Amino acid sequence: MFGYYIDLAWRSLKRTPVLTALMVLAIGLGIGASMTMITVLHVMTEDPLPGRSAHLYVPHLDPLPVTYQQPENAPEPNDSLTWPDAMALLRAHRATRQAAMAGGTLLVTPQRANLQPFDINGRYATSDFFAMFGVPFMAGSGWTAGDDVTHAHVVVLAESLARKLFGDANPVGQTVELGNNGSAPNEFRVIGVTRDWAPRPMFYEDSAGKPYSDADEFFLPLTASIDLKLDFNGNFMGWGRGSGESWRTSPRISWLQFWVQLDTPEQVKAYHQFLVDYSAEQKALGRFQRPATNAKLYSMMGWLAHENLVPDDVRLQFWLAIGFLGVAMLNIVALLLAKFLRRSSEISVRRAMGARKRDIFVQFGIESALIGVAGGLLGLGIAQIGLWSIRQRPDDYAHLASMDPSMLIGTVLLAIVASVLAGLLPAWRACRVPPALQLKTL
Repeated sequence: MFGYYIDLAWRSLKRTPVLTALMVLAIGLGIGASMTMITVLHVMTEDPLPGRSAHLYVPHLDPLPVTYQQPENAPEPNDSLTWPDAMALLRAHRATRQAAMAGGTLLVTPQRANLQPFDINGRYATSDFFAMFGVPFMAGSGWTAGDDVTHAHVVVLAESLARKLFGDANPVGQTVELGNNGSAPNEFRVIGVTRDWAPRPMFYEDSAGKPYSDADEFFLPLTASIDLKLDFNGNFMGWGRGSGESWRTSPRISWLQFWVQLDTPEQVKAYHQFLVDYSAEQKALGRFQRPATNAKLYSMMGWLAHENLVPDDVRLQFWLAIGFLGVAMLNIVALLLAKFLRRSSEISVRRAMGARKRDIFVQFGIESALIGVAGGLLGLGIAQIGLWSIRQRPDDYAHLASMDPSMLIGTVLLAIVASVLAGLLPAWRACRVPPALQLKTL
């Protein structure tokens, strides 16, 4: 019976090629536009660490004075931690793992004669960084908590940088000269090489970075970077008057990102209470002024939503594309309604020969689905053109705009579902045509 319905639907579509082409074009344009923006949103809001993200959290404290006025369009200072707060959370060690970190750019002086010094971007962090985020190693390992304490001059290189500096030789045990631009480089011993690792978005950097294109090429102990006064990248937000202390260790300048690993709901609840208690303690000491209950604990996906990584123009384009699909569906409803009701005589004859209302409904539903399949294939091509045009833009996320297999299948499925939904009303109206009245007119 199903094959019979498909044959009837195919014959019907061939009898009205212009009308069929219009409906396929409408659904193709609507699906193509909407799937282009759905794909962009999909890649921008994807989980950067599947399997680990559910256990990663960001502590959020509020050390700002009550008189602080948040500048318009500026990042919130309390999105990062001050040095004293970050060190206090590290010393408390209330999570399974915890790491403080900040970005930096250093000048590397290669030992190879054919290479000139060049700048590289990387991360200063504490030792749990690698285990907590599951950074993959191809040689050696990260440093230990003891190296943090002794401010060891060790470094972990990314695979691409290691190959550039040492070729195919194993760089573990070799030394690398790193330093600020214009200053004498310092020697660091290579203890590990990671596979090129750049989660998208780069969830652990602050809002000053480019989360969809940045990648870290080196990793250094945070304590060593403080000793050597290495340059830092990112947001440095201050408030109040200092007392002459170094800005790096000031309690009035936030610049460190901080992540913790919490494995159970009980740990999450206890850590949040710890943050509230810590804030209350700091308020009692006169350092914090705002309510201790301002302390928060963001999940990874909650943090990415808080950071609002998806630009407003992308969201606007997404809703415009969805609206365009809605308009296309309304047009298809009107066209299908006219097409099906024009076949009232054929419906009446089939009903008189014993066809049930359900049979008529299913027949027209299958015809709508065939239009959806054709529109989905056309929409797939239009979406590929749309994604190609986005990849030509200079935006940070543009190079990620491409479909994976799930999105390819989703495009065709969305087209079928949209066309079937658009065909529900016309099919329902068609199957309710009174056969006796129509037969009298034949």
